[in-house]
Amino acid sequence: MAVSTPAELDRTKIKQLIEREEQVLNERTKGSGEMYERAQRSLSGGVASSYQLRDPWPIYLERGDGPRVWDVDGNEFYDFHNGFGSMVQGHAHPAIGRALSERYSLGTHFAAPTEDAIVVGEELSRRWDLPRWRYTNSGSEATMDAIRIARAYTKRETIMKIFGSYHGHHDGVMVSIGVDYDKIGDRFNLESLAYGEGIPQAVVDLTIAVPFNDLEATERRIEALIAEDRKPACVIMEAAMMNLGIVLPEPGYLEGMRELTQRHGIVLIFDEVKTGLCIAAGGATERFGVKPDMVTLAKALGGGVPTGAIGGSEEVMEVVADGSVFQVGTFNGNPLGMAAARANLFEVLTPDAYTHLDALNERILKGCTAVIEKHNLPGYSIGAGSKGCVTFSPEKIVDYETFAANQDADLAELAWLFNMNRGIFMTPGREEEWTLSVTHTDESIDTYVSVFEEMAAEITA
Repeated sequence: MAVSTPAELDRTKIKQLIEREEQVLNERTKGSGEMYERAQRSLSGGVASSYQLRDPWPIYLERGDGPRVWDVDGNEFYDFHNGFGSMVQGHAHPAIGRALSERYSLGTHFAAPTEDAIVVGEELSRRWDLPRWRYTNSGSEATMDAIRIARAYTKRETIMKIFGSYHGHHDGVMVSIGVDYDKIGDRFNLESLAYGEGIPQAVVDLTIAVPFNDLEATERRIEALIAEDRKPACVIMEAAMMNLGIVLPEPGYLEGMRELTQRHGIVLIFDEVKTGLCIAAGGATERFGVKPDMVTLAKALGGGVPTGAIGGSEEVMEVVADGSVFQVGTFNGNPLGMAAARANLFEVLTPDAYTHLDALNERILKGCTAVIEKHNLPGYSIGAGSKGCVTFSPEKIVDYETFAANQDADLAELAWLFNMNRGIFMTPGREEEWTLSVTHTDESIDTYVSVFEEMAAEITA
């Protein structure tokens, strides 16, 4: 924690500042308001994804270049959202653009294999030290197929996930994500709760949630399931939680999960859709030094083109190779996606790029920590690689339970509004983190910190 005894904040002032900043943002984005009105006549809810929504209207973007984006009202921002972490390359990177242009003239889709798919697979094998790969077109597809493969390999149906983690929008993992604090249940017997309507209860019951950073609770739940003849096929988890701000693994936790799953013959899947290529060349697997049986990738892999991947051991992926599992998709390994991924891996996300990202993140974390300490705020900064955030909590967040009990939603809301009104484009979800790109500079970092300083000074004045 940055501050041991944070200041008591004036909650009335914070509410007033939220109202003021909302009015300012609405005035600055009337073009988005008009576009939203038009969009509702053809798009359900006026957007392409529910996660793009914002009251009273979402911010519609027009273009991006490097570390910057512009909305339809002409407002210019430094982009710290970067497409929910997909654009660690920055917008319109010339290497990605060149690869797409060259590939376009050669044909954009065949539903047949190409050499680029082999080259990308070879590089992913090297970075993750996992020998066998398949492609998808999104993170949701990657986690869906990875779970199916794990079930086929183990001949078991129950799956285990971390309570509060998001792993895509297929039924099996739309369970125990964002729920009211009083509905969580006993941490040794957490509830399985559908995330929204339309998810069959029979599917929900096949998914068991356990708390992050708690080996004891996980082991006890596995043993209870074994006693019920319901041993899990897999544990799917993020090595670092990336939708509660950022929650890093406590020392020994990932090593313990690796040992526990191996001991019980359970497939360990690291969902690296958010961490993969973003916090190290080999993602969380490289950064934390723990190798799972399978990994799932998407977001940053395709350099802005919808592309996902599944990597795994020889043993687990054999059920794909021998035809037991039909891992299919017309656009899997699409030539445009593979060309973009190849350029991304070899020309953009190089060792020098990760040195640059680490330096930028160290700068922003140091700057935000200094602001927190200067103004005695209840919170701390945390991050790794291109990812980071300020967590507004008087206590350290280690799992969903501590997040739900301690996170200051009003401060998170106010910080988002302050950023948006001062040229910092941040993720619409108030519990998300920043993602830096290789095109960000010290200037963009210092702008972010200065906006945070302005907000801190005003709420503590």
